[in-house]
Amino acid sequence: MSFRRDKITKPIFSWARGVLPAMSDTEREALEAGDVWWDADLFTGNPDWSKLLKVPPATLTPEEQAFLNGPVDALCAMLDEWKIFWEWRDLPQEVWHFVKREKFFGMIIPKEFGGLGFSPYAHSEVVRKISTRSIAAAVTVMVPNSLGPGELLMRFGTKEQQERWLPRLADGRDIPCFGLTSPEAGSDAASMVDTGIICKGDFEGREVIGLRLNWHKRYITLGPVATLLGLAFKAYDPDHLVGSQDELGITVALIPTNLPGVKIGHRHLPSMQVFQNGPNWGRDVFIPLDYVIGGKERLGQGWKMLMTALAAGRGISLPSLSAAGAAYAARTTGAYARIREQFGISISKFEGVEEPLARIVATAYQLDAARRLTCAALNAGVHPAVISGIMKLHATERMRTAVDDAMDIHGGKAVIDGPQNYLGNLHRAVPVGITVEGANILTRNLIVFGQGAIRAHPYLLDEMNALADANRERGLAAFDKAFWKHVSHSFQTLLRAFGRSWSFGAFALAPDAGDATPFYRQLARYSAAFALCADMALLTLGGALKRKEMLSARFGDILSELYLLSAALKRWQDEGRQKEDFAALEWCMATGFKTIENRLAEILANLPNRFVAVILKLIVQPFGARVLGPSDRVVHQCASLVLEPSAARERLTPDLAHVDDDGGFARLERAFKLVAGTDAIAKRMRAAHIRDWKDAVTKGVITQAEGEQLAAAHEAVTKVIEVDDFAPEALSPIYKKTGDVHQFFQELGEQRAAS
Repeated sequence: MSFRRDKITKPIFSWARGVLPAMSDTEREALEAGDVWWDADLFTGNPDWSKLLKVPPATLTPEEQAFLNGPVDALCAMLDEWKIFWEWRDLPQEVWHFVKREKFFGMIIPKEFGGLGFSPYAHSEVVRKISTRSIAAAVTVMVPNSLGPGELLMRFGTKEQQERWLPRLADGRDIPCFGLTSPEAGSDAASMVDTGIICKGDFEGREVIGLRLNWHKRYITLGPVATLLGLAFKAYDPDHLVGSQDELGITVALIPTNLPGVKIGHRHLPSMQVFQNGPNWGRDVFIPLDYVIGGKERLGQGWKMLMTALAAGRGISLPSLSAAGAAYAARTTGAYARIREQFGISISKFEGVEEPLARIVATAYQLDAARRLTCAALNAGVHPAVISGIMKLHATERMRTAVDDAMDIHGGKAVIDGPQNYLGNLHRAVPVGITVEGANILTRNLIVFGQGAIRAHPYLLDEMNALADANRERGLAAFDKAFWKHVSHSFQTLLRAFGRSWSFGAFALAPDAGDATPFYRQLARYSAAFALCADMALLTLGGALKRKEMLSARFGDILSELYLLSAALKRWQDEGRQKEDFAALEWCMATGFKTIENRLAEILANLPNRFVAVILKLIVQPFGARVLGPSDRVVHQCASLVLEPSAARERLTPDLAHVDDDGGFARLERAFKLVAGTDAIAKRMRAAHIRDWKDAVTKGVITQAEGEQLAAAHEAVTKVIEVDDFAPEALSPIYKKTGDVHQFFQELGEQRAAS
């Protein structure tokens, strides 16, 4: 007999069982999917920095690097985003043949099944490079290697299924897609009405037990061209042919699209992006049970399978595209600001331009840092579900800000569409990333903290499992053990948060990281404050916290900042503490600290239990939110990282697609190099108050060769700032009969006058 358990814990246990809200099967399966990793350290309130710094950086094998330098570069050279969008509305046939032949669709499939067997980091690098050349091509390559039949077969398929389907997926004989979203069920996938009824039927001339399927799916990427559809549906067994239950739950199966009853719809046009996407239907489609991924034993386990696969996929595909978009925005916007002059000076000298340019630069630095750290976890076999949600949410949101800033700085150059506009299509594509793979609004308000508070917390999941145990005595014993550890942990966190907040983190543990050491101390301080406030919110609100979405979102923002800032510190350390890059790190830390302090203030201002809120404020924020963000000095230094050719600029924007053609990006790169190379010559002319280079040559200020360099630079800049225009008949069929817009309107006016 235990006095503590029976006299103290037991009443708490009984009360908690009564107030704990019921957890649906889909909620439980989502919580159990994937792993916890560095997010668990952050939730302790006392992160072990040595653990983070010991994580091996993600690297490429020689074979993976050769693929990037070979087939990926060759593919990029085949792509013309304007023609893909404006003329073809699709990838050209030679590109489809190339990506199949070179096994772009089989990057993650093991070599034993004919795939390339690449690491998550290699997958990420491939998507990253292609996306800086063509969004349509990047999405086409990305989807088969993310959530879909290949990933699910590798994780859950039977040996027979793997041997049958994986080689066909690897070499492109089959093009896969995955049908999850339906008109009735978007973010709430559990509400899908697509059904599979277990019954007997004829299949390939024999009677077998199988499923009769009826479904309607939409927004399915690669759906219009897919030959193999991964399908999520709810399985039912009314005649109890496989068991005693009527409702088996969400199930996933493979559906060859040539089966009777399968209908492939017309194409969607998502934000004017022309990657293949569209709806499909199934009417009384019969499949045998061995088409269920994992076979009969996996009936009803589809949601957990999907969540497990998504835990990895959400950490690779869209974060890679987003990191690439931010890096591309940094490189192009820095170059354009450098070469574009207004009022006789480069617009890069305007502080109004420096501020958004610095934001782009630091965003590019941080997103790629977080992408690499997440890939390092994935390379090690970890599937961090909460971190993948953070990555998808914040990578796409921050790409949106970076691209908007780039558009603002470019002005009319980026607004006028045409072959020379290297930013417009990226800007149009941003909403796609915001909405797919879990809408950002719901990810922020419900998932990041809602899932993280249970999965990453050191004791909460153990307590919840104990409370839900059908065996009351066993549950009480488990709860007693976890609860008192939780109490001890909370008390230690309170003392830690108090000491670090009142001392501004001066005595928090930190590694010897040179100039970055103080940043580790501040992160440790904020981690303790976050952990304490999260515990108190859970204690005072209980299950009601998940309905307080704005509070949950603010906690999620803090957790996200803690992870993203950890990644930035890790990158600076891994790259050898490059002094030139420190301004980008400073910008990230100052902005992140400001966000954390503001979110803490908002949480304390809105926590329903006002007594607890006042006590917490005295502990974690006694002096209020004090961080103002990056200083003007940091903004200036950060913006300057992309204004001159340098090693720092290359580190910030590595491995983008560089194709030596006459496209807008190639023109910009050439002009940037020429302008930077003639800077000293231009300064001598300005000092002599001479504008025409020929006059400067005549007066001996510069040489003839230097004058010709200036002329070449001026010509290159002129080509960059040009924008596209089109003949009226090229844009509208209205004018095709006359071929002359003026004549068209003259005739129209005469007709109106006559009438």
